[in-house]
Amino acid sequence: MSLLSPDISPLKLGPTLRGALKEVAQPFRDFARSSKVLQWGINIPYLLEGMVYFGILTLLTKFLSENVHIGDVKSGWVVAGLTGGITGSMFLLGEVSDRWGLRRALSFSLVLMVLGRVLLALGETLHLRPGLFGPLFNLNVFSLLFIVVGYGAYQPAIYAGVKRFTNEKTAAMGYAVIYAMMNLGGFVSGLLSPPVRRLSEHAFPPNGVTGVFWLYAGMTLVTLTMTRLFIPAERLKVVKGPSQPAQDRPKILSARWLREHPLCDPKFSFFIFVLIPVQTLFAHNWLTLPLYIERAFTATPWVSGNFEFFSNINALLIFVLTPLVAALSSRADVYKMMIIGTAVMASPTFLLALGPKPVFLLAYILIMSVGEALWQPRFYQYVAEIAPEGKTGMYMGVAQFPWFMTKLLTGLYSGWFLKHFCPAEGQKDTHTMWMIYAAIASMSTIGLVLAKGWIGKDISARGKRATA
Repeated sequence: MSLLSPDISPLKLGPTLRGALKEVAQPFRDFARSSKVLQWGINIPYLLEGMVYFGILTLLTKFLSENVHIGDVKSGWVVAGLTGGITGSMFLLGEVSDRWGLRRALSFSLVLMVLGRVLLALGETLHLRPGLFGPLFNLNVFSLLFIVVGYGAYQPAIYAGVKRFTNEKTAAMGYAVIYAMMNLGGFVSGLLSPPVRRLSEHAFPPNGVTGVFWLYAGMTLVTLTMTRLFIPAERLKVVKGPSQPAQDRPKILSARWLREHPLCDPKFSFFIFVLIPVQTLFAHNWLTLPLYIERAFTATPWVSGNFEFFSNINALLIFVLTPLVAALSSRADVYKMMIIGTAVMASPTFLLALGPKPVFLLAYILIMSVGEALWQPRFYQYVAEIAPEGKTGMYMGVAQFPWFMTKLLTGLYSGWFLKHFCPAEGQKDTHTMWMIYAAIASMSTIGLVLAKGWIGKDISARGKRATA
């Protein structure tokens, strides 16, 4: 008796498998034939920007705490202001590429980021006095403002570029590749940063971080140069008159605008805000994990001495897992995938509470990454597909708002937890810290399970209609 179903007999398995593999491979073939502008003007620069962005985030808390001398708590606040500010500025600057054109918008944003990153590295090079509100601190905060404004215009423009240089066959793979490039860049920064930091210790004591910042400033200049070389200039089309009758466009903050706003839907609002607890683990990737690995793993120097690498393994796993998981789960029920994904992502945090052991750290990173790949792509796909015609941007902006809050909220307490449970010197109690963080992350899954009867069927039905 065959264990296979009648529809998948051994005779049919070969052709079925070949057909499935061909179906999976076809988008890659189509994408390989896509525009060279997309490859060299968008994807490769975004890979470099991923290296710089995640590379700086991984080191910034350490730099502010140890080099600028403002401590763990205030360092967490500053980093939260940077990451939250970037997300917030996207709301204001997302239209820059629509108004100015792609090449000009990307150039504008990258010029600001080059300036910001040069200033970030310049303060310690000039031996400015450290301390809260000292010259070094003030220059660093000023430099981060340039980065916030630049990145707020940069990322929306990059996705506008993907849309411009892809077609119906290559669009899905184009968005997958650009997401993967950012994560791959984050992983590569983890390989690059430790040796550069160690080589720079003599020139930039006490830890060589400023030497790494100078490297990242130079890489941003390379990104700017590639953008200018490979993205063609364009003439903006002047549209005379609105594209639709004025009465169909409610004024911002008008009664109709408020009634039609996505947040007026209590089920949709609950669905996006219930994810804040599990999203705190994303923020801990740069707020907590780097210093935790460096400070708690002193018994295993090959781990603590390469904390940038271990902090960014997640990025490589997401680069590999996201397209595979998306292909395997594309027909799965949206709400069930959210429950499963958030549970898988939160659960390995309890492993870190068992103690600073390399096996627990690696297991946490692997299992957490699988959970992230299970739910996050489906969430953003769901939000984009249920949005009414002409409101995709609004819905995607609203979906980003909880992530904006997560960055700010996590930064408010992460430094306090490091100071009290994982200080640079003195007794450590990382067990308590990670138990609390695990409990917080698990609240998303608990909330989704408890609300299943209220919103589960409705959310799943919307997802099915959107993908039908």
